[in-house]
Amino acid sequence: MLRSFLTRSFLVLAFAVLLTAIGTAGYMTVEGWEFHDALYMTVITVTAVGYEEVHPLTRTGQYFTMALLTGGITLMGMWFGAVAAALVELDLNNILRTRATMKRLAELSNHVIICGAGRTGRQVIQEFIDLGRPFLVIERDRRRIEELEEEIPDVMILHGDATSDEKLEEAGVDRAMGLAACLSADADNLFLCLSARALRPDIMIVARGYEEDTMAKLYRAGADHVISPNISGAIQMASFILRPSVVSFLDIATHSPDLALRLEQSEVRTGSQLAGQSLAQARIPQTTGLIVIALRKAGAGPHDFTFNPVADTVLNEGDTMIVLGTPQQLTSLRDYVQQ
Repeated sequence: MLRSFLTRSFLVLAFAVLLTAIGTAGYMTVEGWEFHDALYMTVITVTAVGYEEVHPLTRTGQYFTMALLTGGITLMGMWFGAVAAALVELDLNNILRTRATMKRLAELSNHVIICGAGRTGRQVIQEFIDLGRPFLVIERDRRRIEELEEEIPDVMILHGDATSDEKLEEAGVDRAMGLAACLSADADNLFLCLSARALRPDIMIVARGYEEDTMAKLYRAGADHVISPNISGAIQMASFILRPSVVSFLDIATHSPDLALRLEQSEVRTGSQLAGQSLAQARIPQTTGLIVIALRKAGAGPHDFTFNPVADTVLNEGDTMIVLGTPQQLTSLRDYVQQ
């Protein structure tokens, strides 16, 4: 749209320069005026200002002025037409984008709602893109929306206040798998957790909290997990000092473009071919290249994991495996488990 407007503007400017040059040269030739007087007469004629003539005009000069005035009116029409077309295209593009977003949103389910596209929100968005998981962003800052759309053209964004019930319902909170509260203020994240939990009691909510006393409030407001950048940063600093080799390995494994590993959970669903098989029979490492790090049996508590399960461990419906591998391998496992 911007390129189209610039092209039209360039054509109008070129016509204006050409018309001014013709008018100036015409008055100098027809009336024998000096350059300054001819240029001034051309400008006031083309712009239809209507001042009196610089010098008395001959009959030929009068006809030339009428022709020049017609050209000036045409120039004004071209300029207003370019501006009007740009405004119509802008409004039409917004309408079409909104309709496309609403259509995609109606078909979206089991997705994650990411509230806020600041620094934390951007990192969460990038993680979901790397894993190929469906998500939707709610952001109220137009500048951030434009920047995000330039970086990720296919990103699905809703403009508005994420703390409002209407915007959460529009984002499909009733069909979402989880919600990430990444708003800039702790108070906004607190209110967001309350709103989301009231609308959807069983949704997974992960919130960001800066202040230490706010973290407990976020849990009480309905957050399942609260992440503090301050605490996470402090733990990472201590880990670099105490376990530098481990941290260096994890940093390379998770950030290197050649070796991007992810920890992921995969549930053995009802009807899966893995149900009733042992880990040795399932051959997950051989089939997908993933490493099974831990296993939580169906019905066990949230912290009851069996780390490094033995090969004869039998997989049952509802069991959850914790695996390590690349995003491509994780996609292969999801396809394999669902077979």
